[in-house]
Amino acid sequence: MPLITIIGAGPGLGLEIARAFGQKGFDVALVARDQSKLDALAQTLAGEGIHAQGFTADVSEPATITNALQSIREALGPIDVLEYSPADRTLESVDALDVTMENLQPQIDFYIGGAVTAIGAVLPEMIESNTGTILVTTGGGSLAPTPARSNINIAAAGLRNWTLNLNGALADTGVYVALVAITALIGAGRPDAEPDVIARSYVKLYEERRDAELHYVAYDG
Repeated sequence: MPLITIIGAGPGLGLEIARAFGQKGFDVALVARDQSKLDALAQTLAGEGIHAQGFTADVSEPATITNALQSIREALGPIDVLEYSPADRTLESVDALDVTMENLQPQIDFYIGGAVTAIGAVLPEMIESNTGTILVTTGGGSLAPTPARSNINIAAAGLRNWTLNLNGALADTGVYVALVAITALIGAGRPDAEPDVIARSYVKLYEERRDAELHYVAYDG
């Protein structure tokens, strides 16, 4: 079976992406910091007939990412789809006027550094096999100004830029890379902002392999 690996797996969008791909015949590797939570997600998916397994890693510690990805290969086989969507709400969010290198660098290390490590670990195998998909998730602030979250959005915009550059650089290799930028209060009650609805967009990107990015917008009100 093909394998999707979700970095930043949680009970909301991560679970629904796992479920959406699992329903298409994928095995699922779930990556996050808390093994007990990962085990609970895997058990939920198993109850639906989806083979899933959790692997711990901390995006802020690059060695744990590479170790987790190697463990995934050994346990489940090659990674066909990598979905990268970690979040760390403990990182300080600041207004545009308050950005300093001290509050910006952790955002860069977490979002861009984690992505560079994770994607760099799977790309060589994908390129060699002439196939593979990488889907990177950011907030909508990677495209549209949101001054109150300026340090996060500097990192998100940088990640978007690199993702789009990868899409172009890999166009002739058989490897597909795309960005999903989400402007929505996920799970806040609006139908098109529900995690299961958003997750279907990831499957569509994977199946169509056409667009370099999707700005998924679901405004309240």
